[in-house]
Amino acid sequence: MQPFRLPEFYLPYPARLNPNLERAREHSKAWAYRMDMIDVPQEGKKIWSEADFDRHDYALLCAYTHPDADGPELDLITDWYAWVFYFDDHFVELYKRDPDLTGAREYLDRLPEFMPVDGAITAEPGNPVEWGLADLWTRTVPTMSIDWRRRFADNTKHLLDESLWELANISENRLSNPIEYVEMRRKVGGAPWSANLVEHAVSAEVPAEIAATRPMAVLRDTFADGVHLRNDLFSYQREVQDEGELSNGVLVFEKFLDCSTQEAADAVNDLLTSRLHQFEHTALTEVPQLLDERGIDPPGRMAVLGYVKGLQDWQAGGHEWHSQSGRYPDGTATVLGGPLGLGTSGVNIVRSLISTAPQRLRGFTRLPFQEVGPIPQREIEPPYDVSLSPHLDLAREHVVDWARAMGMFTDVPRVWDEQMLRTYDLPHCSAGLDPDATVEELNLSSDWLTWGTYGDDYYPQIFGHTRDMAGAKTLNARLKELMPLDGASPVAPVNMLERGLADLWRRTTASMAPAGRRGFRRAVERMLDSWLWELSNQHQNHIPDPIDYVEMRRQTFGADLTLSLSRFSHGQTVPPEIYRTRTIQNMENSAVDFAMLVNDMFSYRKEVQYQGEVHNAVLVVQNFLDCDLERAFEIVDDLRIARLRQFQHTVDIELPNLFEEYDLGAETRATLTRYAGELRDWMSGIVNWHRECRRYFDSELRYNVPVDAAGLLGLTGLGTSAARVSSAWDPVLG
Repeated sequence: MQPFRLPEFYLPYPARLNPNLERAREHSKAWAYRMDMIDVPQEGKKIWSEADFDRHDYALLCAYTHPDADGPELDLITDWYAWVFYFDDHFVELYKRDPDLTGAREYLDRLPEFMPVDGAITAEPGNPVEWGLADLWTRTVPTMSIDWRRRFADNTKHLLDESLWELANISENRLSNPIEYVEMRRKVGGAPWSANLVEHAVSAEVPAEIAATRPMAVLRDTFADGVHLRNDLFSYQREVQDEGELSNGVLVFEKFLDCSTQEAADAVNDLLTSRLHQFEHTALTEVPQLLDERGIDPPGRMAVLGYVKGLQDWQAGGHEWHSQSGRYPDGTATVLGGPLGLGTSGVNIVRSLISTAPQRLRGFTRLPFQEVGPIPQREIEPPYDVSLSPHLDLAREHVVDWARAMGMFTDVPRVWDEQMLRTYDLPHCSAGLDPDATVEELNLSSDWLTWGTYGDDYYPQIFGHTRDMAGAKTLNARLKELMPLDGASPVAPVNMLERGLADLWRRTTASMAPAGRRGFRRAVERMLDSWLWELSNQHQNHIPDPIDYVEMRRQTFGADLTLSLSRFSHGQTVPPEIYRTRTIQNMENSAVDFAMLVNDMFSYRKEVQYQGEVHNAVLVVQNFLDCDLERAFEIVDDLRIARLRQFQHTVDIELPNLFEEYDLGAETRATLTRYAGELRDWMSGIVNWHRECRRYFDSELRYNVPVDAAGLLGLTGLGTSAARVSSAWDPVLG
């Protein structure tokens, strides 16, 4: 019996079938036999029989997802998918059903040896997964660039390694929260890996100079989310009811929203639709601008267009395969609620466009500056003890003097006056974020927070209502030039934002090594670019997709800048690869998300009613779920609590495991333990400032609509003296 009726999917692209299907079926079965994947038990456990292989029909998947590939290319792509599905089932039988973390780590640690970015494979394969990977890598990489090989190897490694995350959750019987799930599912689900194979299949590599940009990352991530969420809907019965899986979006939504399985499935489908809408929006609006701004030549443009079309083909073909494959119990054709098959693509496209139109239109048609009425009250307490720097009063006067010297109160047009700056009391925030800061460190932290919060207000006020994107981009370019990596800037600052950044850059980076200066500059640049993203949405009256909002909010919040400064204060005690581990990223992201959700709850009336903003988590949830304000606040508050619990779980469970797994020394362990403590101070300081600052009081809003500072709450504080960078955390406050 089906646990729920499959919802009506958004199907904007027609599915097409590759004419080389039968050839690929014959080839892939012969290849799987040669790799001992069929009818060869592993450690006494059956993985696949020939009947299993035939029923799954991976050649059909690849014929649908790569309809234009020639015969040899389709053979290769099909072998890759047979291998990745075999790996998944092999891992389940050997390491998941009876959880074996130690054995799983040893197994996974060997696999990168069969994916050298340059040079030949030297390791000797010893099981079907290793034999298959060695064969496929050798057949795939000769025609691709080093850049593509590196990206493909990284995504393959993520796919393999993050199986440990799933296994750890099963061992602990732990269900992830929605934000954590989407982030981790991208890695373990393999769709970014599929996107790399699309480049190979269409013989069109994404130009290296734009591969890491936001528009290309959004295309990849929305594609990945679409693939994974669709799979979760089809595979719920197999994964959750048969295999005892916890990594399924329907289950995550069911438990988090406390709703029925059917309601959860509908919500997952709405999120799937939203991600596909975001894919289309990015492809049509952001990608063309990117190609123009970076001066991509005609072959590069054709490669990008081929890549986008390949991702669209994958979405359409992936759905068709899920509808027909025997991999999922009981089939699904009887519950799709409409005609199926290649001959009915046109009917499905029209129907899905009509049925999803209200969801798409909601994101662009909300009237700004609406009266929001009574706001649900939530008692938000600091999660840990709050301490304030004893130098707070000195910092309060310093930041006013600094702002005056930078021209804040005399610039025309004037965004803030002295009374507003004193009302926002940003040094109070900094004093809670880094209570142990020296006078100089607290002053610098307060100055960064003031500059970032002022900038976050300046862009929408000066460039938003006038729709002056060209002016905003010109200012962005000038600000970036005011952060020279060596020598003096070629730009003479002419306004508060420019004078402030020039001063802060000089004071902050004086003692940084070149690598640290480069990393810090990238962090500031990401925040500056995120302000353009907000402007674009403001100009279009576009309420963002919920996933895009969370991920970009971290940047508008100044989190990258904050984290970069914090890491600089650690010196050389922590190896760079440790910062890239899942554990440290989870610890950082969960703390940042907690803080920005706090800000969005406190600033809802100011942003939505008084500023006409579209960037607020409560509004994003309200728009996405089409629910009332009470329910939206409840969900955002639940998400805030879930992110806090994830932070605590990461610090209490995952961080000690990280110490042991990487055999870290005492000094590194002490630094990372201190880092967790800094994050605790940061979260508590942010809550404390929101509770005590008059910025969000109704009386203050009525008589003096303030510009938003809490968005920068992730921005500064993490250390900023020339002698040493402290661990103060100053965000951009909304």
